[in-house]
Formats: sequence, structure tokens, C-alpha cells
Amino acid sequence: MGLVGCCLVAAGPAALVLWLWGRPLLTGRWRRPGWFVATAVLGVLAAAVTWFIGAFAGGLDPEESCHTSGTTYDPAYRAAHWREPSRWFPLHDRCNADYDLVPAWVNPALVLLAVLVAACLGMAARLAAVHHRARKRERTALRSRRPDDRGE
Repeated sequence: MGLVGCCLVAAGPAALVLWLWGRPLLTGRWRRPGWFVATAVLGVLAAAVTWFIGAFAGGLDPEESCHTSGTTYDPAYRAAHWREPSRWFPLHDRCNADYDLVPAWVNPALVLLAVLVAACLGMAARLAAVHHRARKRERTALRSRRPDDRGE
């Protein structure tokens, strides 16, 4: 199955996820902690996919990948920077000093997705705390009513 076939197979679930995520934006229900937690989960999944794209950009044979991309493979540079392809972040798999097999958008996308996940989790915690305080005030107000106000 080619690239087009893989994209078509992935398009259905992706469209469903985007519909389920975007519907609360239209209805105004996005102001709930659950929406922010779901957005954080989607951000983590997007970061994982992005990381895998970057980590495996060089393929199993970096020398062949360099020649396929039309650049020269420098074994002396690779030997001097042998730790670079195995780091978790930032992702690099250089053929030589000038060309990196990892797409340029991968590392900035990982940073932005991490910031998005942290912001969503923070907002979810804030909304949950506000909701908890409001419920606590309601319970306190109900307990402080006089017995004759409750119909007793």
C-alpha cells in the first residue's frame, strides 16, 4: 500500500477525532476540564507521532538515506558526532555538517506540543478547582439555611 493509501486509511479516524474534539468548540462546552484533558491527550499523541517521524527519519541505514536524499555521507563527521542520532531531544541525524535527515519542523513542533500539553493540563486543573470551590460554596449555603427555609 502506497503513501496515498496509508493517508486514506488514516484520514477516517483522524476526521472522527477532529469532529469529536471540535464539536464542543461550536457548542460552547469547551470550558470544561474534560475538554482540556482530551486536548492534552491529543497533544501527547501528536508529540509521539512527531517524535517517531524525527527519530526514524534516517531509516535503518543512514548512509543510504543520505544518498537517497541527494547529499554526501561523511563518515568522519558521523564518527565525531556519534551520540547525536541517539539523543532523545533535540533530534538530529546528520549526513554531514550541512544536512540533517530529520525535518526542520520536528524539534520546534515537539516544543510547541509540550507547551500545549502543559497549558491544557494547567487550565484543566484551574477549571476543576474553580468548579470544586463553587460546589463547596453551594453545599455550605444549603447547610447554613434555617430549618424553616427548607420547609421543615
